[in-house]
Amino acid sequence: MTRHILITGGAGFIGSHLADAFAGRGWRVSIIDNLSTGDRRNVPAVAKLYEADLLNPETLKLLDELRPDVVAHQAAQIDVRISVRDPGADAETNVVASVRLLQKCVEAGVKRFLFASTGGAIYGEPIVAPQDESHPAAPLSPYGCAKLAVEHYMHYFREVHGLATTALRYANVYGPRQSPHGEAGVVAIFADRILRGQEVTINGTGEQTRDFVYVSDVAAANVAVAERDDLRGPYNVGTGIETSVNQLHEAMASILGDERPPRHADAKAGEQLRSVLDGSALRRIAGLSEPVGIREGLAATLEWFRARQR
Repeated sequence: MTRHILITGGAGFIGSHLADAFAGRGWRVSIIDNLSTGDRRNVPAVAKLYEADLLNPETLKLLDELRPDVVAHQAAQIDVRISVRDPGADAETNVVASVRLLQKCVEAGVKRFLFASTGGAIYGEPIVAPQDESHPAAPLSPYGCAKLAVEHYMHYFREVHGLATTALRYANVYGPRQSPHGEAGVVAIFADRILRGQEVTINGTGEQTRDFVYVSDVAAANVAVAERDDLRGPYNVGTGIETSVNQLHEAMASILGDERPPRHADAKAGEQLRSVLDGSALRRIAGLSEPVGIREGLAATLEWFRARQR
């Protein structure tokens, strides 16, 4: 019997890679996306796209019709700056809509719920590095608070209602299809500017570090959890390797043959200085491959950006 997964935000950067991965494993794939940041062109041909907004309670009635086995909840407001500017609106999207979706999953008989959580934003500045799943949660933004709140609701729905729930705490995800606009990640921003011949701006000293995880590793983690019954989590999805913003720019410029130095601007207020996740627990338990190396992942990403500009 074909298994059926519903991916919220499945026309977006990460969600569309999940759609590809599950379709490649023979799953039936349905997608809910309001296309505010997603793109129809990202959706694999075998998937069914429903253009709808989870903030509209009527959208949840789709679950009564679709009756998916698994829901992978990737849709979110992911711009930390917006969450700081308007915490209430961030909570409406990232907490309230998620809780309503969890409740509907119980009512519709969904067997498993996967959640795109966050590592760095939940843990805050590291006490020890790399941060494993036992690291204290000390979010420094409303975005991180919202993700942690949903994890607590997931525990409630698991223990009280029997819904199998797993939170995957992503590091800084990068790869093909990432937009250089809006809530973009630094890899997409740098790629777009270098390829356009524009100056790259680094905020602060550039010595702030992040754990850059390639999007295919994120998709593989979701598939592994969906296809097993014993992985409750939360689980980190990261490489355990710190890369500074300066090192990232140097690597990307080297691959593209760009010799122009970056410009340094003022640091962003409240920006986290370090973030690096120990993702070895899920890799060990689920038998996942070692993460894609940063050089290899950047090369593939930059080739996609080149093709996109052509």
